[in-house]
Amino acid sequence: MNVDVYELHRAFVQAELRADAGALRKLLAEDFRSIGDQGYVLDKAQWIAKFADFAYTALDSSDVEVSAYDRAAVVRYVQRSRSVWQGQAMALTSRASQIWVAQPGGWRLAGLQFSSLPDQPA
Repeated sequence: MNVDVYELHRAFVQAELRADAGALRKLLAEDFRSIGDQGYVLDKAQWIAKFADFAYTALDSSDVEVSAYDRAAVVRYVQRSRSVWQGQAMALTSRASQIWVAQPGGWRLAGLQFSSLPDQPA
């Protein structure tokens, strides 16, 4: 594997933080699916469209680990976010997994799944 999966992860986080729809269109596979904490599923178009009512104000990844394979990689991490959704401030800590796959034209994020972690004291 001659791709820096950590850099792919960082590029996705930055695109999310900036609500950069163009970058997200390039990074996400056409059949991308996100599975949220309550089991809801968003496809690529729905994921990008969420930024109409949603914005991150802070987004941090820690405990990042990568399992790399020939044409795929799994990124597991803890995500701490602050955001605003429909005018409501939110803060959330989640464990997340990303599935990256090699496709014609480059590596794309095919899957993303979140599980909320309990609130932790500051």
